[in-house]
Amino acid sequence: MIAVDWGITSFRAWRLAPDGSVLERMSGPFGIRTVADGDFAGVLDRAIGAWRPAPVLMCGMIGSRQGWIEAPYVAAPAGLGVIALALAPVPGAAQTWIVPGVSQDPPDVMRGEETQILGVAAALGPGRHVLCLPGTHSKWAVLEDGRIRGFRTAMTGEVFGLMRTQSILAPLIPENPPDDPAAFDAGLDRAREEGGLLHHLFGLRASVLLGRLAPAALPSMLSGLLIGHEIAELSAEAPSVHLVGSVALTERYARALARFGISSTSHGEEAAAHGLLAIAREAGLA
Repeated sequence: MIAVDWGITSFRAWRLAPDGSVLERMSGPFGIRTVADGDFAGVLDRAIGAWRPAPVLMCGMIGSRQGWIEAPYVAAPAGLGVIALALAPVPGAAQTWIVPGVSQDPPDVMRGEETQILGVAAALGPGRHVLCLPGTHSKWAVLEDGRIRGFRTAMTGEVFGLMRTQSILAPLIPENPPDDPAAFDAGLDRAREEGGLLHHLFGLRASVLLGRLAPAALPSMLSGLLIGHEIAELSAEAPSVHLVGSVALTERYARALARFGISSTSHGEEAAAHGLLAIAREAGLA
């Protein structure tokens, strides 16, 4: 089969053997926002046409309102069986389906992360597990006996980007500042103090103006502050957390979690491929 994780800014695909091993992989910066005139079929064919014929199962924002077709959400708690029954066939595209997103109350949604979570579920086994999928919109999910019991989203990455480029902090930041681990740790520590996020954010500006924080260290401390508040509010006092995502992000979150006394285990980005294969098998497509 062909597994595709198609997001807002990126595209990743894997050609999988019957035993689940990866025969070929490819990726590119052609997320759904880059697709002109809604030509998703053309982009997909140029990307993986040489791998066909084979069933294609896709996840991510390709199934959103801005994507190829909108794949309906299924309600949490949701496991392989519920998700496999709700696959959305793509009209006019032979042997091509999109994985539904997952919703819950109070209102929250995910698209793509459910597939990554199910991709590591077999390795985690039965019981209750807390997972964090860091990113533009970080997800914190509880996986219980193979089902996504519930989750919460933090707009950490998006807020970081906005604060760095469009806020009152932006003019203070020099071009291409280096990563500053000490400043990142200082931001994590500040997040554990009284005052709240909004007060802490303005404190970054004050610290620069008063000469207590070097402008080049500002982005790293901002990152630590935002991630620190995310962990403090969403980690649910978990003794350990499973991180799923890119190496750069999972390493950053592992450092942050350790600062909070929380152990972590990291799982790679190919969790999406494993999840798509598991869903396809459950649906009888592979």
